[in-house]
Amino acid sequence: MRRRDDVDKGIGRLNEATCKFLEISDRIEIIVAGKKKLELKAVSFPDIPENEVWINTDVMKGQGLSDMSIATVRRLSA
Repeated sequence: MRRRDDVDKGIGRLNEATCKFLEISDRIEIIVAGKKKLELKAVSFPDIPENEVWINTDVMKGQGLSDMSIATVRRLSA
């Protein structure tokens, strides 16, 4: 996960190929260390590295998450 000031709150930006691979169409759940969970609207962009999810800096700080945190990402069913 990467902290980014240019991402709106409630949004998770992912690479287009990652979205296709994980069959993500709308929402994602991010789990850090099996304890902290975030639910975000997924938005795909081609310029984001495949192994990264960009999240608003304030949201990550509010959850106590640091930049470059390792997390599990999965799609949420609609």
